[in-house]
Amino acid sequence: MKKYKVGMIGCGKRAMLHVPALLADERCEVVGVCDINEEAAAAMSAEFGSKPVVYTDHKEMLENEKPEIVIGCLWTILHLSTFQDCVNAGVKVYHSEKPMAPSWGDCVKMGELAKSSGCQLTFSHQRRYCKGNIAVRKMIKDGVFGKILRMDLYSPMNLLDCGTHTFDQAISFMDETPAKWVLGAIDAKEPINWFGVSAESMAAGIVVFENGVRAHIQTGGPDLDMYTGVRVIGEKGFIEVEWDGGYLNSAVYADPSWKPEKYEHVGEETMAAMMKDFVDSYENGTEPEIDYKKGLRATEIIFAFYESVRQNSRIELPIDIDDNPFVTMLEAGKFN
Repeated sequence: MKKYKVGMIGCGKRAMLHVPALLADERCEVVGVCDINEEAAAAMSAEFGSKPVVYTDHKEMLENEKPEIVIGCLWTILHLSTFQDCVNAGVKVYHSEKPMAPSWGDCVKMGELAKSSGCQLTFSHQRRYCKGNIAVRKMIKDGVFGKILRMDLYSPMNLLDCGTHTFDQAISFMDETPAKWVLGAIDAKEPINWFGVSAESMAAGIVVFENGVRAHIQTGGPDLDMYTGVRVIGEKGFIEVEWDGGYLNSAVYADPSWKPEKYEHVGEETMAAMMKDFVDSYENGTEPEIDYKKGLRATEIIFAFYESVRQNSRIELPIDIDDNPFVTMLEAGKFN
């Protein structure tokens, strides 16, 4: 069994959630941890028997420890530059917290850099590994609900940071079918700052996918009938699936007694499954479940939403913009 040297950049709350998965995978040897808060880095180092070296400068860690795998748990505004630094240092696998980046142009750059460098790039859409979500994907594939007609999508807070989970969940339920067009609206009367990126307090709209499925979405705001997740509606039945694979209401119309088997969500198991997948993929040369290309599909819908608000029109994908339209409009005083 080969051992892989692992570096951690960012040692806050999200990074700590990766610790049990790293400890469970014997292939991973954490050699360095880095955070601008030295106490946070030291606290993370103490979690590992190998006592990885503590750094406050990630470039120094990359140079000294030469990790093959890096896990970045950073604010969104730091994702592109840190990934660039890792590629330049010869890192082979970079796993990042979501969302991808604060602007569509930066998202595209990350994808282009991953492709040109060969560095395996993944994002923490870890809910793809929840047992309930895996089971729903199989139910849909097996035709339990018949042809899927539409979906209702829900997320708290904002599109970019939280809505990315919901769009990714919906896309995974449709066997990775991309979006065709978007028409969106946002509430920007009280914008928020979320990990260094300005965002709306509520969004609503419609997405039509290439397979004809129509999806209505609401993020934040009042009167949510689901807090997170997707309601999948087919010709033969429907199911409501929360982010972590919990089921709410469901039905198969021809069989009133039908009930889906429910699965307990265990966060540590989900994180361990994600870790195993992207390390396995590196070893085997296969595409991980949370590959950046899937992240781009979900993220493009979000920036198309913002562009729809800017253009006051329906936006067809692919989009051809570089900025974050919401931030551009906010800085121009459009919402004053």
